[in-house]
Amino acid sequence: MRFMMLLKADRNTEAGKMPDEAILVAMGKYNEELIKAGVLLAGEGLQPSSKGARVRFAGGRTTVVDGPFAETKELIAGFWMIQVKSKEEAIEWAKRVPFDPVGASATTGGVGEIEVRQLFELTDFSPDLYPSDEAQQAIKAEEEFRKQSNR
Repeated sequence: MRFMMLLKADRNTEAGKMPDEAILVAMGKYNEELIKAGVLLAGEGLQPSSKGARVRFAGGRTTVVDGPFAETKELIAGFWMIQVKSKEEAIEWAKRVPFDPVGASATTGGVGEIEVRQLFELTDFSPDLYPSDEAQQAIKAEEEFRKQSNR
């Protein structure tokens, strides 16, 4: 089972403030644990929303809204993608993300939030749900992509 562990943004990550050295070292050690356990598939930090954009689709129209975005609590500052045996195991890994409970913010090691979300697997897209040839071709193409990229 694959899961995304989404690190929520805060005022410091949205301001583009880099993590202090202690948190950088702690995150490095945490990432090493994920690698040694063989569960880490990917992980990255994200630039502030001021460097991004949102593409919206509504009523047959497409609009682009440049960042920054006001609702910091809805934004993501980084992620890990892991492959584990269960949701419980993913939660256990998320509980180990290094945060200092007395710090000022997630960037400096303070209060932080990790959202754990399971990814869809190819087995979730059964032929009973998607019987058309076009749908089956799309699923087969995704399967080939995953084989080539070792996912």
